Amino acid sequence: MTDHAPDATALVAALRDGLTSAPTVTQACLDQIAARDAAVGAWAYLDAELALAQARQRHAGPLYGLPIGIKDVILTRDMPTGYNCALYAGYAPPVDAACVALLRQAGAIILGKTETVELASIGRPARTRNPHALHHTPGGSSSGSAAAVADGHVPVALGTQTGGSIIRPASFCGVWALKPTWGLVCTEGAKPFAPTLDTIGWFTRSARDLALILDIFDTAPAAAPVPDLTAAHVAVWRTAGWDRAEAATMGVMDRAITLLKQAGTKVTELDTPPAFAGLAPAQRVVMLAEGQRSFLAEYRRDASKLHPDIAEMVRTAGGFSANDLRAAYDLAGTARAQFDALAAGFDAVLAPSTIAEAPAGLAKTGDLLFNGLFTLLHVPCINLPLFRAPGGLPVGLTLTGPRFADRKLIAMAIAMTQLDDEGPRLF
Repeated sequence: MTDHAPDATALVAALRDGLTSAPTVTQACLDQIAARDAAVGAWAYLDAELALAQARQRHAGPLYGLPIGIKDVILTRDMPTGYNCALYAGYAPPVDAACVALLRQAGAIILGKTETVELASIGRPARTRNPHALHHTPGGSSSGSAAAVADGHVPVALGTQTGGSIIRPASFCGVWALKPTWGLVCTEGAKPFAPTLDTIGWFTRSARDLALILDIFDTAPAAAPVPDLTAAHVAVWRTAGWDRAEAATMGVMDRAITLLKQAGTKVTELDTPPAFAGLAPAQRVVMLAEGQRSFLAEYRRDASKLHPDIAEMVRTAGGFSANDLRAAYDLAGTARAQFDALAAGFDAVLAPSTIAEAPAGLAKTGDLLFNGLFTLLHVPCINLPLFRAPGGLPVGLTLTGPRFADRKLIAMAIAMTQLDDEGPRLF
């Protein structure tokens, strides 16, 4: 682990000012990967010579010389994209996904491809292990991206979320992450799972790095002022699934509320309509029903090369009917407007990221209970990696708010770094 590694913002400044060089920064990442990845297993594809060749090229732009990892369901023109799926072994796309093209145009170095659950869905788990405890899951489906940032392999990595595939691994691995507002980042070139839910986001070493990367994708960047916690108003929403939260999550939620109140922040329990209890089930309906369409071509090509759970989803759409899907869409549409109105009265809404710390074992990537409903709502979510369970594993909390409040939430996340029980972090 490299808890004191520089964040992306510091690296970009050092590169810009000539205090270091792109080959030096890239080689440092490659050295850490060489030392650690045999144990962690974060990378699906890595070509050190290609990475260094990129670093030796002349760069310009706001991310000049910054190495970034890319989840292996996102197309890269000079690296294979395998989706952790036997059907795509050796697949070499000729183009970049839109998000990768924008990062390259900004001067970033695409270091390699990070491990993923098969097709970023419900298939074969990644081979990745949690850097904090190698016999525990890193979460998924963006397993490699979260672990790579947590273990100091790379300062930034892209992931995708359809249920909880960014926020859950960020919580388990103890890193910052932003799942932006749905639609804010173009998903062209990322493998679809459920198109009305799929969102591209990123993992970073600090809260301020979330804004650094958002600047590349937001066509009208405007930094929000960091709020004074003594004048802030935070809502707490434990959601309808709170009875399934375990001691670690309950404990860090209570601790965060206590620290916020000690800082002078007004804290209010969020009162939501009864229908919101159906959001998490509705997300599952949308995800599995849309997933049937997304993977139909792979199924017809060779179902035997798909994980049995994916094949079953294509055969049955999770057992959901067209009426089920229609009802889920209707609830989502109504609830999005209602949640925007409710959350607009607060500086942020605080919620759990996961049921508990990362469970032992690698066969399962954890429960998406506290993530899926926010994905369905299309709202931005930030994982706050500020707390740990009694055993030492990270336990995140989620900061959310209305759609397109991404920058306001990042500013609030920066302010909340002072609540960290373990001392100050980069921000």
